[in-house]
Amino acid sequence: MKNKKLTVIDLFSGCGGLSKGFLDAGYDILLGVDHDKDSLKTFKLNHKDSKVLELDLFDKSNIKEIKKALMGVSPDVIVGGPPCQGFSLTGTRNFDDKRNQLYLSMIETVKELKPRAFLIENVPGIARLYEVAIKNEIISRFTKLGYTVSMQILTAADYGVPQIRKRLVFIGLKNEKFSFPEPMLKPENYVTTSEAIGDLPSRKNEFGKEEDSYSKEPISIFQKKMRGRQNTLFNHVASNHTDLVKSIISQVPEGGNHKDLPTGVGSNRHFNEAWTRYHSQKPSRTIDTGHRNHFHYEYDRVPTVRENARLQSFPDNFIFVGTRTSQNRQVGNAVPPLMGFAIAKHLLKYLKHEKKTKNN
Repeated sequence: MKNKKLTVIDLFSGCGGLSKGFLDAGYDILLGVDHDKDSLKTFKLNHKDSKVLELDLFDKSNIKEIKKALMGVSPDVIVGGPPCQGFSLTGTRNFDDKRNQLYLSMIETVKELKPRAFLIENVPGIARLYEVAIKNEIISRFTKLGYTVSMQILTAADYGVPQIRKRLVFIGLKNEKFSFPEPMLKPENYVTTSEAIGDLPSRKNEFGKEEDSYSKEPISIFQKKMRGRQNTLFNHVASNHTDLVKSIISQVPEGGNHKDLPTGVGSNRHFNEAWTRYHSQKPSRTIDTGHRNHFHYEYDRVPTVRENARLQSFPDNFIFVGTRTSQNRQVGNAVPPLMGFAIAKHLLKYLKHEKKTKNN
C-alpha cells in the first residue's frame, strides 16, 4: 500500500493528452470518458491499463455509469476540459442554462465522487466572459463543495512544448491552496519548430504511409525524447494539395501569413490565422483541429498528424487512429502531455503531503 499510485479519471478525455501527462508523472489512469469513438480508440490504444467509457455528459444521469465503471474505487483526482459552447457572448448568461451542462456535469461528478483534487482546463477567454462572472461562478460552486480553488493561465512553451498555446487551468484541493509550477524554460530557450519536427521525412515527393521508417537521425534533445526507443514512424502522411494551393503557400515567407501575400492571392482566406507558415526558429502557433491554415516552415504543405502531434509534445509511440480528419481533430483538441506532466508532477507534492499529514 505504501507505493500505491494515485488514481485519476479523465472526463472529456479526447485522445488522452492530459492523461498521458499524468501517466508519465506516475499516476494510475482508471478511466477515460468521452463521446467520440475514434478518440476513445486512440485513448485505449495508448493507455492499455485504463478503461474507456463512451458517454454523453450532457446527461447528468450518466454519472451512474461512471461510478459503475469504477467498481467502487474512488479516484484521487478528476481531470477534464469541458467544452464551453454554452458560454456564448450572444446567448444567455445563466450558468444553469442546459447548454452549460458539460461544466455542470463536471461539478456534479466531483460532488458525487469527492476526489482529493480536481483539474479543469479550458481556453483563456473563459476567465474574461461576462466581466469574469463565469470564472467566479466556477470557483464559487467548487468552493461550496469544500475545495480551495486556484486558477492560472499557463503557456505550454514554458514547460517544454514547442508551441505557443495558452490555457486556463483551475485546480482545487481539499485542504490547501495550489501554487502552479514555475516555468521550466525562458522564452529565449523555447523549443523551436525545427527542433521539434526537423528530423521527420519531408514528404516532398511522396505522401507516406501510416507505418513508415525514419529517414534521418534525431538532431535535437526534443527529437530524441519524442522518439524514445521507437523504430517505426506512424501518422506521418502528407496531404495532396492542388497546384494552386501549393503555389499560394510557396509565396508565404517563413513566419508570415495572408498579409504577406500579393494582392489578390489567397483572397478566399483573410482571417487572423489564414495562410500562416511556421517559423523554424520559433515555437509553432496554437495547433488547431482543422489543420488547413498552418503550413510547414519549409515545405509547401500543411503539417502531418505526426508533425502536429510532436508540436503538441506527444511522443512518437503515441499512435492515433481514425480518419486523418479525425486524427487532426484529436491532436488539436488535446492538452499537451508535457504541460500535463509538469502540472501532475507538481500536484503530487501536495497529495503526498496531505496523505502523510493524515497518517500522522
